[in-house]
Amino acid sequence: MDLGIKGKRALVCASSRGLGLGCARALAEAGVDLVMNARGAEALEAAAEAIRNEFGVDVVTVAADVATKEGQAAVLAAAADVDILVNNAGGPPPGMWYDWEREDFIKALDANMLAPIALMKALLPGMMEKGWGRVVNITSVSVKAPVPVLGLSNSARAGLTGYVAGTARQVAGAGVCINNLQPGIHATDRAIALDQGVSKAQGISIEEAKAQRAATIPAGRYGTPEEFGAACAFLCSTHAGFIVAQNILLDGGATNSTM
Repeated sequence: MDLGIKGKRALVCASSRGLGLGCARALAEAGVDLVMNARGAEALEAAAEAIRNEFGVDVVTVAADVATKEGQAAVLAAAADVDILVNNAGGPPPGMWYDWEREDFIKALDANMLAPIALMKALLPGMMEKGWGRVVNITSVSVKAPVPVLGLSNSARAGLTGYVAGTARQVAGAGVCINNLQPGIHATDRAIALDQGVSKAQGISIEEAKAQRAATIPAGRYGTPEEFGAACAFLCSTHAGFIVAQNILLDGGATNSTM
């Protein structure tokens, strides 16, 4: 399917690996020029060069932490005119309710709620002026069904979801569509870290921890960054103009819910 976005420009945050990289690659395959961001310069440059070579699109890299004002300024200086924004950030560390102090919640909010809001606030006016824009926020299945050990993520991403629910409906009339993708377990570094936590807590191997988690997913496996990226690219396409303020699960059926 031609997504109709060849020649457009996208900012994809946290895109040197994992789900962010899956989104960047899918957009590049559709002919979208990229501004790629991540904290680590070496991995970011390697990912960008691979995309340039494979898809022939223009790729600008900005190594910065978008959870900080300085990082946001650096990214926005390179991405002021983008048509597409993909907000993404690594999740906060797992734990239990008694592990976290105020500072832990502030860090989670900065990375997983306030930074995406800041980027939307900066970039939405330009999209609205053009009469076309797409924003995809990568949140988490924990917004739909909270994960006990991910309380920091549950809280921050739920706050972002509430913000999007109101904002998306205010800008849709200007041709700008904002939606959220809610990933379940995918084969990324985050999944490895969570499996390591289970392995340590239960005294089992990493392979056993992974098999145990996969068994809870009706699809019987972890998702892949490639299929996640394809879903993101569709939401960024010209065909998704009537999809507004939605929270779309990509979890292999793991969330047991009718709606």
